[in-house]
Formats: sequence, structure tokens, C-alpha cells
Amino acid sequence: MPAAPHLEVSAGGLVVRTVDGRTAAALIGRSGRSGRLRWSMPKGHVESGESLEQTAVREVAEETGITGHVIAPLGSFDYTFTSGGRRIDKRVHHFLLRAESGELSDEDIEVTEVAWVPLAQVPRRLAYPAERRIARRAASLLAGQTGPGGGETAR
Repeated sequence: MPAAPHLEVSAGGLVVRTVDGRTAAALIGRSGRSGRLRWSMPKGHVESGESLEQTAVREVAEETGITGHVIAPLGSFDYTFTSGGRRIDKRVHHFLLRAESGELSDEDIEVTEVAWVPLAQVPRRLAYPAERRIARRAASLLAGQTGPGGGETAR
């Protein structure tokens, strides 16, 4: 009889900054088994006692060097993979974050490369279809904001 699947919950997000009227998002690149760089949004496991939003802020900071604050939820998606002969069901919650401080850094051992990517190019750069949908949702939310500083997120 196969073992029951294990459920893992992660959170992360798309952290953005606007400089000279141009908005960019921090993405992380990880080398896959084939050695090919695969771009994604920062994310990681929810620690005990942490909210999803707290996890997103922590993981973004750990994996990119950028500290941000959550401005909107972007949704979640599920996927399944096998590790050590065990089936893992994973749910990932994503949030839109506005960058507050920090310098882009790939010091996290899980990260090969980090980059500020112009928002319009983010969906093309991301390796995974579910993250591309999340990125398009983020761009729509940002387009609906008011005022030069971003204002309130449209709902």
C-alpha cells in the first residue's frame, strides 16, 4: 500500500520597486538537475507560528536580499512531486510586495542568481505556468493603483 501523500505549505511572492517610473520585480534563478537556470518567484516553507504573509516577507528577504511589505494577495496554486519515493502535495500562496530596503543578493544557498526584471518581461522569464499567471495578476493589480506612489490596490 503506498504511503499517504504529505502536504507542504509554502508562501512567497513578487516583490516590486519603481525607479524613474519603471516597475521591476525581483526574481530568483535556481539551477535545475540539468544545470539549466530556471527563474521563479521566491518562496519557502511556512515556519511554526508564522502567518502566510510573514512567511512571504521572510522568504523574499532571505532569497533576494530585499525587504518588502505585503500590499495584496495574488492567489495560490497546488502541485505534486515525488521526493525520496514519497509523494508530496504542495500548496504555494503568493503575495505582491512593495520593496522597502535592501540590496539584491544571491547569498542564499538555494539561489544561483537574482535579478530585477522589468514587470512586462516577468511572465516570459518565469519557468512555471502557474507563476506566470500570478505575475500577470500582479501586473493587473499594479496597473489599477492610483497616484505616483502606487496608492491603494484596486479590488
